[in-house]
Amino acid sequence: MNEKEKVLRALANKRRLAIVKYLKSKEEATVSDISEEIKLSFRSTSRHLAILFAASIVARTQKGLEVYYRLFDFPSPFASSILRLI
Repeated sequence: MNEKEKVLRALANKRRLAIVKYLKSKEEATVSDISEEIKLSFRSTSRHLAILFAASIVARTQKGLEVYYRLFDFPSPFASSILRLI
């Protein structure tokens, strides 16, 4: 799968779009924070974040027992142009 297709497939879901919108308003957030905001289970939120991570849309950092997610600092030009529209 090419990079453009991967980005489009990752963003072709209302829950993942909600995650991206939330992360645009926050510097970073935990899975718990995100799942509360989008009103989805921890497990489902983790799956959606894994898809966004695989498409290089979000990055993650582990701090102790918590994993923090944020929008990827340097997404591809294609992903960047789409993220600006969201």
